[in-house]
Amino acid sequence: LSVSPSASGWLRARETEPPPGGRHVLVRGPGLATGGAEVPHLACRYGGAVVLEHADARVPRVLEELDGAALAHIAAHGTFRADSPLFSSLRMADGPLIVHDFERLDRSPYRIILSCCDTARFASVGADELLGLVTALLPLGTAGVVASSAPVNDAAVVPLMLALHKGLSKGLSLAEALRDARSALPGDALHQATGWAFSAFGAA
Repeated sequence: LSVSPSASGWLRARETEPPPGGRHVLVRGPGLATGGAEVPHLACRYGGAVVLEHADARVPRVLEELDGAALAHIAAHGTFRADSPLFSSLRMADGPLIVHDFERLDRSPYRIILSCCDTARFASVGADELLGLVTALLPLGTAGVVASSAPVNDAAVVPLMLALHKGLSKGLSLAEALRDARSALPGDALHQATGWAFSAFGAA
């Protein structure tokens, strides 16, 4: 199951073509309990991927590499601002990467995986509009996003993300890969809750 904030957003995602080149970008920000432990494994899976961590994971450099990427995986603390959703952010080495920053890209990554807390939360604006990171990304050229609507356990996220990327490597869509990744997790409550905290958005 893939979710879309609106019918027009879903149609736009369906019509979005992958960029040429297939560039992969892996980012891990500071302060994670696991240090973004899935990122080194993913770097081995995607040979030639751009890996941004430590001092390289600064907002200007991250934005430069994200522009036009085929897939971006960002392991960073997320903060949702219910009072001002477009100032919700991901924590980078030099400070917050906010939703407005993504609007500076010529083209947002075709697929984005956010292995962090609260990145799929929305706030209602007016009668029929939802604002948040996901709703900001889809109009910018992103066809699919995996993100979490709740706080998640950093350690339990790691096997979920590794299983998710394994599915993508087989040619599955984000929704299909997330489905299979959930079923591959251990059966305890912590891992199961972590799997269900994430959703697939868009149509990729």
